Amino acid sequence: MHPLLRQNSHRTAPLPRGPWIMLQTWHDLLFCHWTVPIEELRPLVPAEFALDLFNGEAWVAVAPFWMSGIRARFTPPLPGLSRFPELNVRTYVRYYTVPGVYFFSLDASNALAVRAARAGYHLPYFHATMSVAPVGPKFRDGSSKFHYICRRLEDPRPAEFWGTYWPVSGPRLRDRGSLEHFLTERYCLYTTHKRRVFRAYIHHEPWPLQDAEAEIEHNTMARAAGINLPASKPLLHYSRRLDVLVWPIEKLIK
Repeated sequence: MHPLLRQNSHRTAPLPRGPWIMLQTWHDLLFCHWTVPIEELRPLVPAEFALDLFNGEAWVAVAPFWMSGIRARFTPPLPGLSRFPELNVRTYVRYYTVPGVYFFSLDASNALAVRAARAGYHLPYFHATMSVAPVGPKFRDGSSKFHYICRRLEDPRPAEFWGTYWPVSGPRLRDRGSLEHFLTERYCLYTTHKRRVFRAYIHHEPWPLQDAEAEIEHNTMARAAGINLPASKPLLHYSRRLDVLVWPIEKLIK
């Protein structure tokens, strides 16, 4: 048993029965969350899924980060495929009773990984030119400010993100029932392909979230998916590192 699986009582979706197939480590992730009117979001999400609301509100996230140590089970990381930035645009849905994430887009700088994820997981991955780099002196906990750039190379465009972000508090777990817990403790993704519903589970320890600040210079990532984000400041959280197990995608019978 992988050590990560020893802790699973925090999950908001059932632990899969079969073996995991991939390990990833997510680094320096920023959650940028906005509320979006339900009537604007509903037509953009497949009818098979119910929008998952918190106190009657729908949420959309733009999440830049970078990954390392990407490898299949029983194999070492492959050079050139195991480390690259990624940026996701997502919302929150339910399929029957199981909550999960629905992705409008996933941009990554590795073209081969993009093609593999499109084919294997039926996800809307796009190739982009991307960079993430620490700027300025490190904080006492070893973290830094990060400057992040994403520019999509495929249609629909323009889809760009330029910004700098950093943590402003220490990490802590968020209480079940809180907004932060609702937005981040998600253990499966949903997608559709040829009118069929698919689901893939993941597993990790509870998110060690830090409050964050950001200077977002330019952000058209959600607009490329037809989502008009409000001009208000987003809810911001940062996480320095998280190890993640990934299961194969499954076609649902219901």
